Amino acid sequence: MNSDANSRLAASLAFDGKVGAVRAVSQSRAGVLAKMGIVTVRDLLTHFPRRYVDMSDVCTIARAQIGSSCTIVGEVYEVKLKRPKPRLSLTEITLVDGTGTLLITCFRQPWLAERLQPGQRLAVSGKLEFNYGFKRMTNPFIAHVEDGGDAAGGLIVAVHPATEKLSAAWMRRLVANGLELVFGLEDPLPLDVRLRYRLMPRYASLRNIHFPETIDDAQAARRRLAYEEVLLLELHLMRAHAPAPGTGTAHVVDGPAVRGLADAFPFELTDGQCQARDQILERMAAETPANHMLLGDVGTGKTAVAAFALAAAADSGCQALMMAPTEVLANQYAQALGQVLERVQVRWGLLTGSTAPAARAQLLAQLASGELDVLFGTHALLEPDVVAPACSLVVIDEQQRFGVDQRAALEGKGAGPDVLSLTATPIPRSLALALYGNMTLSYLHARPHATAPTETKVLASSQRGEAYELALEALEQGRQVYVVCPLVGKVADKGAAGQAGPDEDDQDAIRVQIESEDDMLDDDPRAAMQEAQFLRTKIFGGFEVGVLHGQMAAAEKQQVMDDFRAGKIHVLVATTVIEVGVDVPNATVMIVQDADRFGLSQLHQLRGRVGRGEHPGLVCLISSTKAPHALERLAAMERTTDGFELAEYDLSLRREGDILGNRQHGASVLKLVNVVRDAPIIEAAHDDARAILDDDPQLELPEHRGLRYELSRTFEKLGDAATAQAKARGGRR
Repeated sequence: MNSDANSRLAASLAFDGKVGAVRAVSQSRAGVLAKMGIVTVRDLLTHFPRRYVDMSDVCTIARAQIGSSCTIVGEVYEVKLKRPKPRLSLTEITLVDGTGTLLITCFRQPWLAERLQPGQRLAVSGKLEFNYGFKRMTNPFIAHVEDGGDAAGGLIVAVHPATEKLSAAWMRRLVANGLELVFGLEDPLPLDVRLRYRLMPRYASLRNIHFPETIDDAQAARRRLAYEEVLLLELHLMRAHAPAPGTGTAHVVDGPAVRGLADAFPFELTDGQCQARDQILERMAAETPANHMLLGDVGTGKTAVAAFALAAAADSGCQALMMAPTEVLANQYAQALGQVLERVQVRWGLLTGSTAPAARAQLLAQLASGELDVLFGTHALLEPDVVAPACSLVVIDEQQRFGVDQRAALEGKGAGPDVLSLTATPIPRSLALALYGNMTLSYLHARPHATAPTETKVLASSQRGEAYELALEALEQGRQVYVVCPLVGKVADKGAAGQAGPDEDDQDAIRVQIESEDDMLDDDPRAAMQEAQFLRTKIFGGFEVGVLHGQMAAAEKQQVMDDFRAGKIHVLVATTVIEVGVDVPNATVMIVQDADRFGLSQLHQLRGRVGRGEHPGLVCLISSTKAPHALERLAAMERTTDGFELAEYDLSLRREGDILGNRQHGASVLKLVNVVRDAPIIEAAHDDARAILDDDPQLELPEHRGLRYELSRTFEKLGDAATAQAKARGGRR
C-alpha cells in the first residue's frame, strides 16, 4: 500500500475515532462535548454551523441603519460587568470607531469582562437598535480583528451551536483541529455521482461548510453534504425493507372482480383515483412484494381505490386483511365497501374487539378455511388465532397510528404479502420520500364528487361569542356541531438544556404543538365535562350536548358516536380527535378552541369532518394568543383548503431540525436537509439510491463499498434507539 493510500486510510479511521484525539480536546472538554452528543471526530465535524456572519460588508457606526443587520469594526473604550438580578449577569461594552459610539449588551457572558480590554479592536455583527440616546446591539457576534476572528480566518464566520462551558469560538477552534486529523478523507460517494451533480469532495465540503471564504462556498458545501445525508437514508430505508428473494405474489390485476368494481360504485372514479388504482395494481402484479403508500387529502376517496387492491387479491385466489385504527372506522369501511364487494362476488367479514364470541369463532373458521376473501378489522386482527392461510395483501389505514410491532404482526399473517398503507395526513412528496423512502407512493388531491364548500374563520378569544352564535344558527336549522378543545395538561419542551447559543431565537411561546392523536393522549376529562356543562347551561340550552374524550371505554365511545350520527346528540364536545373520523353529513359547524396549539395539518384533518354533505361547512378557529406569527399561521387556513399546500406552508415556517424530529427511524441523521427547500435534492437522491440498489443490491462493487461502510457507521446505533421509541409509541395504543 503506497503512502497516499496509507494517509487516506489513517484519515478515514481518524474520522470515526474518539474526539479526545483532536488537539486541544482535554478530558474536561471531552465531557462537555459528550453532553452535546459529540463523542467522535465525525460527530464534531458534523456539528454544523447554525448561521454565518458576513464580515465582508463593514460600515461605520454613524452610517449604520437602525433596524438593519450589519458589521461594525471599532475599538473597545470600556467594559462593565453588571448584575441587575442575583442570577442575571450582563456585560456592557462601549465600542468607538471615530464616527460614533456603540453600546453592546451581552447577557450571561461574564467571561467577556475578563477577556476584553480597552484598546482592543473588535468586529461585531448583529441587529442595530436605538434607545436611551445610543445605537446598541444585543448579543451580537464578536470577533477579534487582530486574529481574523479567532480560529475562523476570512471574512465569513460560521457560528456553531455552543454552550456556556464551550463557546462558539472554541467550537471553531476544535473543528479546525479536527479537520487537520482527517485531511485526505475517503469520499463515500461514487465518482460518477459527484461528476453528475458537480459535488465537492467530502473533505472539501466539510472544510467549506465550517470555514468558507464566501457564502457561495458554504452553500455548495451544504448542497453536497445534504445530498449525502439523503442518499444514505434512502439506501438504508430501501435495504432495511428489501423483500426476501422468492417471496411475493404476482396478483391477477384484470380479473372479474377488478373489472366489475368500477361499475359497482355509485359514482365514477376521478382521474386521480384511476391513476392511483393503476399504480397500485401495477405494483401488485409484480412478483416481489409491494410496499405502497396512498396519500390522500381529506375526502379524496382512498378507500374506493383500496377496494381494487382487495378485489385483485380475491381474483388471485388469495385473501386480504384491512386494519383500521378504531372500531368506528372499521365499521364505516365495512359498511361502505362491503356492499360494493358483494356485487363482484368478493366475500368479506368484520372483526373488532366488540365482536361477540360466537360470531368471532365463525369468522375465524371461515377465514382459516378460505371461505372469506377479505376481513376488515381493528387491532383484533393481530391476535394469534386470526389465521389467513392465503393472505397475500394487508391494507393498513392511517398507518401512522400503529406501532412498528403492530404493522409487522399484520404483515406476518402472510408469506411476504403486498402492503398497502393509507394516510389522510397531507405529506408533501419530498417529506414522504425522506420518511418513507422504502415505499412507492401515490397521491390523491381532488375529491371524487362535488361537496358543499367549507368556510374557515380565525377568531380571537374575545370573539368566541360570534362562533357560538353561528353554531346556534346551524342548530336551529337542524344541523349538528363539533366543539374541539385540547385542554392538554402538559407543557412542550424547549429542547435540550444548554444546547442553545446566546443569540438563540426564543420568541416562540412555550406550548404544546398538537400534530397528531398521540399528542392528546393525556387530555383532561374533567375539563371536557366542565366545558360541556358550560355549553349546555349557558350557550346551547335546549340542545343535547355530548362528550367524547380519550379515557372513555371503547363501548362508551362507540355509543356516543352512534348517538351523534343518529342525531340524538346535537353538539359533540371532544378533547380528543381519536374517534372523530366518523362521517356525519349533518354536522356543518366546528369550533376549535385554542386552535393556535394545533399543527396546520391537524387542523385541516379536523376541518374535513364538516361540509361532507349537501350543506356548506363552517370552521371557527379560536386563537388563545395574539402573537402575530401564530395568527399569520392560522390565516393560512382561511386562504386555502388544499391540505398539501398547507403542509408545505407549515413546513416552511419551522426550523430545519423540527421538520423531521426523531419520530421516524433515520430522521435524526438529516442535519442539513430542509424538505421544502431541498425537494430537488431529495428526489434526486431517492432515484439514485433506487438505481444503485437495482444494480448492486448488496453494495459489493468497489465504487459502492464506501457507501456500505457509511451505512453501517451511521445507522448501527441509531436503529436500536429508534425502534425502541417506535415500539413504545405502539404499545400505548
